[in-house]
Amino acid sequence: MKKTLPSILIVMDDKDAIAAFEAILSNQFEVFSALDVENAHEILQQQWIQVLLSAQRMPEVRGLDFCQQVRTQHPDVIRIMITDYAASDIVTNAIKNKDIFQYICKPWHKNEIIGKLNNAIEFFELQRKNEQLKIELQLKPDNIEQTMLAKRQILQTRLDWDMGIIRSPDSPVNRICNLIRNIAAFDVHVLLIGESGTDKGSYARAIHDNSLRQKEPFVTQNCAGLDDEMLERQLFGYKNGAFVGAKKDKAGLLAKANGGTIYLNEIDETSTAFQLKLLQVLLDGEVYQIGSSRPTPINIRVVAATDHDLDEKLGKGTFRRDLFYRIATFDIHIPPLRKRQQDIVPIAITLLNQNMELLGKKVNGIGDEALKIFEQYEWPGNIVEMNNEVKRMLVLGQEDYLGSDLISRHILHATPQESKNDMDYVVNAEGTLKQRLESLETVVVKETLIKCRWNQTKAAQELGLSRVGLRNKIERYGLEKNTKIIGMQEATKEQKL
Repeated sequence: MKKTLPSILIVMDDKDAIAAFEAILSNQFEVFSALDVENAHEILQQQWIQVLLSAQRMPEVRGLDFCQQVRTQHPDVIRIMITDYAASDIVTNAIKNKDIFQYICKPWHKNEIIGKLNNAIEFFELQRKNEQLKIELQLKPDNIEQTMLAKRQILQTRLDWDMGIIRSPDSPVNRICNLIRNIAAFDVHVLLIGESGTDKGSYARAIHDNSLRQKEPFVTQNCAGLDDEMLERQLFGYKNGAFVGAKKDKAGLLAKANGGTIYLNEIDETSTAFQLKLLQVLLDGEVYQIGSSRPTPINIRVVAATDHDLDEKLGKGTFRRDLFYRIATFDIHIPPLRKRQQDIVPIAITLLNQNMELLGKKVNGIGDEALKIFEQYEWPGNIVEMNNEVKRMLVLGQEDYLGSDLISRHILHATPQESKNDMDYVVNAEGTLKQRLESLETVVVKETLIKCRWNQTKAAQELGLSRVGLRNKIERYGLEKNTKIIGMQEATKEQKL
């Protein structure tokens, strides 16, 4: 029996853009399209549409106004809006008001689109299950009403699911997101383990936002670089006169997080003495302000994080086992960016959108050649390093897209397939001396072309070659400029959205 594909409706006034979307999505979805709002309403009346994908800019009506109409007339349809910028006030308020489920902003990539549509389809299915629970609850006898209400509460937390973790449909992080889905609604402590820069804070936030504590405070504290005294002041708080300079009462972060979640980053940097005090708080469910003899009851969930596996510190006794067992009901390992190559493009595009909003500068996208270099680089600083690189390229860029000529030299040198440890490659590679030197020459010529923005005259001068000589090497080694911009520009020359 043939499986029924999820149905989506694309509404925009650009035929080329619709054709581009259909080419990308038709293998995974049943795609309907409309060039105007009137036709869209007809399709919504006649077809069982699960997800609406609407442009914000249309001649007769704004996309947001149309989404609000659809929400009123077809409340089950999940609405996604296509917009120019991420995180604008209009988009943010629309999500808060539940007029739209999510947004896609230019420049975009097919993996981002497919990922968000799959999330929307899952949201649609969860809505249906929630409605079924409502019906079951009405039919069940009173003695199991509480059980059904608890089920519904947990399900509702999943309906509000918005990971905020950028990834491709086949990302290795999907397994982690599924685990978070399963544990978020249960009131257990979690330990996140991952290299610096892997954005562990987003995972902590996802756990909180999709838990039964989601409407309560989410409080964060980085434990690195603070001695015990400063950490105690931050987390426990203090009374007026408790120490020199304490001129008024101050509530600690543990008390401020009461009812919610506290995220303790780099918890392994704390002393064993402080760890004992924190353990006591978790065991007793109460905290003493410095200078007070009266405890403050607290009910908190702890999400802790560390850059390293704690096995070595546990073995040496520099991290208490009793605290470890208390906070690590679940320990989740976050993979570094070098093990998430398929996620690099959607992450880079998302970072570009965020930085365009932050810096007030707009470009059309990132060149395909630049993104291929991004994919080859190992990113030892992970997402934080990539964000700095994208921001730097955006500031320096003078064209309508960010090309490979803007990439930092150390990244160009470090790409494993072309220029990492070039001399080692030449010495250790197989082949004749001539073949090995030609491999190295290929790297040098291509890097110079990139640096000179593919100006062959300038590159030839820098390499000490004639223009004809350089052209011969380009043809011999198959070096061609690739300035394709990643996004829907692959399929349509001009965007009106």
